[in-house]
Amino acid sequence: MRFLITGGAGYIGGTVAELLLNKEHEVTVYDNLCHGHRSMAPERAEFVEGELADGSKLEKIFSLKKFDGVMHFAALIEAGESMRNPELYFRNNSAATLTLIEAMLAKSVNRLVFSSTAAVYGEPESTPIKEDAPLRPTNVYGESKLLVEQMLNWVNRIHGFRYASLRYFNVAGAIDGRGEAHEPESHLIPLILDVALGRRKNIKVFGQDYPTHDGTCIRDYIHVQDLAQAHLLAFDELGKRDRLIYNIGNGRGFSIREVIESARRVTGHPIPVEEVERRPGDPAVLIASSEKIERELGWKRKFNSLDDIVASAWKWHQQHYQKTA
Repeated sequence: MRFLITGGAGYIGGTVAELLLNKEHEVTVYDNLCHGHRSMAPERAEFVEGELADGSKLEKIFSLKKFDGVMHFAALIEAGESMRNPELYFRNNSAATLTLIEAMLAKSVNRLVFSSTAAVYGEPESTPIKEDAPLRPTNVYGESKLLVEQMLNWVNRIHGFRYASLRYFNVAGAIDGRGEAHEPESHLIPLILDVALGRRKNIKVFGQDYPTHDGTCIRDYIHVQDLAQAHLLAFDELGKRDRLIYNIGNGRGFSIREVIESARRVTGHPIPVEEVERRPGDPAVLIASSEKIERELGWKRKFNSLDDIVASAWKWHQQHYQKTA
């Protein structure tokens, strides 16, 4: 089969692209490299540099090849930045995805797996969060993804457009020489590992007064390999069903302090902490229930232990920054 992977030069998109290639599918990566790295796109994949909002370029790509489907990862992902510059997120995440949908409809490409987020739920009424929980984002990033889900729902109802929306929050870990490195970096585990490598002097903990057992935010961490497998299962299921919504997670949450303690165990580094004020829009607890995709698609996690997830990230982190030093 032939796949277009938007954002395929990023951490998750590149991992999914590699997995598809390993299963002998044909992959074209489409990325503007604003946060991705050319090296993260698999060498065996065709690479096209371009903007998701460039409708004419997308239409040209869809005209040149008959794709069986699209995996859509291209997006801005920083909740804090979204609260400072909301228009940037609505333009890049919401409006640009509409351009992609229009290009797919014009060329009758009818299967899309969308990289959504647990941030669409906002502050949940109960945890673990199930797919039918109220959708009330507390930050613009979550709202920009929810707008895409709403668009997809209507395009499905009117045009029969098949889509899967996968909602997840914190992805971590590394596999086959592929790990997480953003510039600038904002994700917790790579930031902590930067401290262990001496690339940062400490890790900032935003807020210590949340209604949790230790006062810090609690999040669900999923290994990137497990997440990638879920995308492939969802795409296959779109051959039978036209609309899928699944949460993808570990099923249990870890506080910021617990993640730091895990990294201390794995790296043997003390990892100094700097306590700072809350960031606007951060929910106290986000833990996703993955029972639905486990039951319906047979998805199973290989990585359940936080220490195992951190250890795989630490191994890659050390190798990566030795090469780039």
